[in-house]
Amino acid sequence: MTTSTSTPAERADDVTAPALAARTRGLRKVYGRTVAVDRVDLDVPRGAVLGMLGPNGSGKTTTIRMLLGLVRPTEGEVELLGRALPDGAAAALPHVGALVEGPGFHPFLTGRENLRRVAAFEPLLATGDIKRAVEDALERVGLAAAAHRRYRGYSLGMKQRLGLAAALLVPRELIVLDEPTNGLDPAGTREVRNVIAELRTGSTTVVVSSHLLSEIEATCTHVAVLHRGTVVAQGGLTELLQAESSALLVTTPEWVRALNVLRDARISARAAGGESLRVELIGTTPPAVLEALVKGGIPVWEARRQRTGLEELFARLTEAEEAEEGLSAVDTVEEGAR
Repeated sequence: MTTSTSTPAERADDVTAPALAARTRGLRKVYGRTVAVDRVDLDVPRGAVLGMLGPNGSGKTTTIRMLLGLVRPTEGEVELLGRALPDGAAAALPHVGALVEGPGFHPFLTGRENLRRVAAFEPLLATGDIKRAVEDALERVGLAAAAHRRYRGYSLGMKQRLGLAAALLVPRELIVLDEPTNGLDPAGTREVRNVIAELRTGSTTVVVSSHLLSEIEATCTHVAVLHRGTVVAQGGLTELLQAESSALLVTTPEWVRALNVLRDARISARAAGGESLRVELIGTTPPAVLEALVKGGIPVWEARRQRTGLEELFARLTEAEEAEEGLSAVDTVEEGAR
């Protein structure tokens, strides 16, 4: 990826950058009788790595396509880098890189040739910088050694890497990745994770749609969970997981006596292994638990909220999802509407 000395405000052709890289209000998309997205209010903070989660048919891809101006909403508003779409698309989209629903390249051209064709249409990339930008992008996604091979011979994972390279040809303010680790082996998945970390370090905002909860938990700072076309939860990942926690883990060398102290205070607690206790925060608060322990003369080495895993949170938020497997009606309509 080439370097740039321009500031985000200069790249966005604006005096001050908005606090949100992307924003939707009342977003709705209807295909015939099928409501794909219904009243989605989404906030993507600048500099965040937002993971978009949801079962098949939850509206993730439709939302992303509307966010990028690829699909016109039936109702609602979309702002991208502080500009309202569709009128502001020409000014905002050059600063956005995207890999959506798999890349599309010419099968008889090599990976390098395909990427050079894409680079030739980059409005922010000077002709003299194309060769360097292409080689930097190929190296960044681990595809330099296979860049001379024809695209038709690429594996699914290699095609994903080339699509990611296209999104990274120039410095972006926003990168949108739809299932970026699809088809990648563990090594490739780690490389994508490293790229996302580098982007965040460089103050680039990233939106990642994925079914791999472990990857979202490892790479994202924020999460938006979609269910049946609407957002059921969004916010900082740490805050969401802590909010769903209902227990406090307390470590003390006198855990047996601590149990008795808490039970005398009518606070539910049980041994959690080692010198730890699990204290249920039902009808009480962490400060009240610590106050009871201190008054009882219990030395507290550590006290922390038990962190709910993303998988548990996701299951809790989407537990009403239909049990049937395969493509939903929304996915089927989207396929036919492309």
